[in-house]
Amino acid sequence: MGVDEQHPDSADTRITRSARTRLRLMGSAGGQLSGTGPVRLALGQAVAELGALGGMIHVRDPRQGVMRLVASVGLPDNLVSGWETLTDEDSAAPVSCVRYGTQVWTPPPPDVPHRAPLPSSGAPSHGDFPPGAGSLPPGSGVASVPVITADGEPVGALSALVEEPDKLDEAHCEFLRLVADWVAGYLRPARPAAADVAHERHPLGGDAVGSAVWRMNDGLLALDSQARLTFANPAALKLLGSSAQEALGTVLWDHPVVRDTGMAACHGRAVTTRAPAGFDTRWPGRPGWYHARFDPVPDGLVIHIADITERRTEEAEQSAAQRTAAERVMRMGELTSALAEALTVQDVVKAVADRVLPPFGATGLICGLIETARLRVVGSAGYPEEFLEIVQKMMVSEMSAVVQVLSSRTPTFLSTPQEYAEQHPDAVGYLHRSGMKAWAFLPLIASDQQIGYCVVSFSRPRHFSEEDRSLLIALSGLVAQALERARLYDAEHTRAQELQRGLLPRTLPVVPAVAAEARYLPATEGVQVGGDWYDLIPLSGERVALVIGDVMGHGLSEAATMGRLRTAVHTLADLELPPDELLTHLNDLVGDLGDDFYATCLYTVYDPVTNRYAFASAGHPPLAIVHPDGTAHFPHVDADPPLGAASPPFETHEVQVPEGSHLVLYTDGLVESAAVDIDEGMARLAQALTRAAAAPAADPSGAECAPASAPTTRHDPGRLCDAVISALVPEQATTHDDAALLIARTRSLAPDRVMSWALPDGPIAAAEARHHVTEQLSAWHLDELAMTTELLVSELVGNVVRHAKGPPRLRLLYGRTLICEVSDRSLTTPRIRRAAETDEGGRGLQLVAALSDRWGMRFSATGKCIWTEQALPSPAHLAAA
Repeated sequence: MGVDEQHPDSADTRITRSARTRLRLMGSAGGQLSGTGPVRLALGQAVAELGALGGMIHVRDPRQGVMRLVASVGLPDNLVSGWETLTDEDSAAPVSCVRYGTQVWTPPPPDVPHRAPLPSSGAPSHGDFPPGAGSLPPGSGVASVPVITADGEPVGALSALVEEPDKLDEAHCEFLRLVADWVAGYLRPARPAAADVAHERHPLGGDAVGSAVWRMNDGLLALDSQARLTFANPAALKLLGSSAQEALGTVLWDHPVVRDTGMAACHGRAVTTRAPAGFDTRWPGRPGWYHARFDPVPDGLVIHIADITERRTEEAEQSAAQRTAAERVMRMGELTSALAEALTVQDVVKAVADRVLPPFGATGLICGLIETARLRVVGSAGYPEEFLEIVQKMMVSEMSAVVQVLSSRTPTFLSTPQEYAEQHPDAVGYLHRSGMKAWAFLPLIASDQQIGYCVVSFSRPRHFSEEDRSLLIALSGLVAQALERARLYDAEHTRAQELQRGLLPRTLPVVPAVAAEARYLPATEGVQVGGDWYDLIPLSGERVALVIGDVMGHGLSEAATMGRLRTAVHTLADLELPPDELLTHLNDLVGDLGDDFYATCLYTVYDPVTNRYAFASAGHPPLAIVHPDGTAHFPHVDADPPLGAASPPFETHEVQVPEGSHLVLYTDGLVESAAVDIDEGMARLAQALTRAAAAPAADPSGAECAPASAPTTRHDPGRLCDAVISALVPEQATTHDDAALLIARTRSLAPDRVMSWALPDGPIAAAEARHHVTEQLSAWHLDELAMTTELLVSELVGNVVRHAKGPPRLRLLYGRTLICEVSDRSLTTPRIRRAAETDEGGRGLQLVAALSDRWGMRFSATGKCIWTEQALPSPAHLAAA
């Protein structure tokens, strides 16, 4: 053979890796196939590698001076018919390539009725299109290479129908030559058909010939020039249903049996053209098909009537098989396209189940991959769950059928359960649970590495033809390549998603100001992660910041940018910057990343003391507010451009919200898609929020709670999140963009937990502040914190009197901690400084930092506020007090 089966790497290095893999596949599978199986396998691989529309293999018959078609793939009957038999005088590509011993190609037939003959010297670049062949698709043609044995004998030609044959590169041509060399080992010169052997026609009256004619099973009739019957053998008389005395001498077309067969018209053609003519017909009163051949003789003509029912049946079966093969080739083409689009391992398994199982009549599929030296079933179809559970619990060594395929790297075909049980007795205990009766075990080999196995199974016993085996073997190569690519994608995508999820908050902080829940939905279609993010950040004075953003684009770079922005927002929020200033700094950060980076962001601050909601937006969809009565609306403000494209300043907006309202922040992936514009999406969001807020919630027992008994359960942010997701992004929907949703239910700090006093502008302010602290902490039963709090307010108020502009103002908040705030009208920033041992002052803020758990400063439009936080005594301690 042209390619050493033991050393497939001996193939020409100019061909592609996939071509070498196909040659290895032919070398490993050829010995298992019989009949025309090897040449069909080779032809299928050639068609697949060239991306051809179909292919043919002709074998040369030197005695008859013709070339006969022995195999074709992917070509319709009307096209193949003109290529079935080619004479040595033809100039079609298969004949020309054998004549000149080189590759030639046939373009579509020209508009002119005749092409000039090829030159007699030199290798031709084109062949002619044989008469009677169907039309080729526009722009396509036939490329042919000779099939030559090792001793130099030309035995046939291998041809491929390609779209642009003149643009085939050298690698494609070399691959065709290597396949032709491989095919040469399986082709032999054709023997002349018995029907084609020229024979001398003898007079019917000759003794030897007449005896043979009289005994032949075919009907033989002789007519004179007037179409009168002069001879009929017994087989012909039986067809006519007449005796010799009744039939001889009559005009044949007047016979009632012959009248409706169409033989008169064929007789007329034979007489007129003086050339043989024939046609197939049904014979009245008899089943099956008959062929009538009219051969002119000097004094009339001879009619030969043969029963061709068996041949027609075989032709019908062959035609059906060719249609089935064509359908399978089409399905393989569809599978190739589907596998090219498949991203994940599950996509690959689904593509195989949808595109391959139906045309084969298969009902089951299992794909297993080798992962960390173990086999894992990554996809299946058509098998009962109980069987899959059994298989997944078994060790690989306990399944000898799989071990055989993996160790031999060759497929195994088992036609019946009895054959399976005989070859693999270890499967007897669980085989019947599969519901299958025939199996094809296929190795999955990609880049010369075995990555797993594939099992295609059938619910009925099945004989695997050579064509079945060839296609399934070819299928295993396609699936292996797709699974290897999908496995790498799954691993990379999983790492990317882990990175993205690691950058998002695992849980939201629990704060008194709001009860919040969030949901993140990754895109179900697409190859990369997105840059959607959200956060909840506790601020001083029991305030809370709610933030949501979206980095435009998809990929690891966008996910990393999202992490940088989230960290920056945390840092800027700790500086107690108002929303507009925070977005200004964030805009500078995005601008420094480059011209290709843009992001949207909505930053909000909710104050539970005043029930006011301040926010600023940089190109982000507007927030939704759901009031306690269930009505939802979007505050109408003009959003500033996205970060990276905006020109500060940004604008801060304030909204008064009642207690128990829901603040809804979301990204555009939730409300906008290719089929839904953002206005329609926002309207759907408002409807979903209203329905969810109005609907009663179910208690754990499954009964609906009465509205009066479960207002907090009904308005739980987590339930609202799930309701919105279910309404806007159903489980079966595919999305091309990530989506984030953050819903916070507002709470107000009770009025009796907030106390505020205006202090005099002078040294007496500190004493008065201590007096207010002592009384209020006693009223709150927090006397344990009184001494520390008095020291804190003394230092803070004293600093205002000495260094800032008065008059100062004191505020105490009794929330999750005890918060002490002292405000003044100065914008000067206090700082901790290192005091010398001899200094009498300068240690005030050091004392504040030492006595409080947290402290800080924030600015307002009228000045600044310095605040401290102290942990509350434990509930048990308070109860004992």
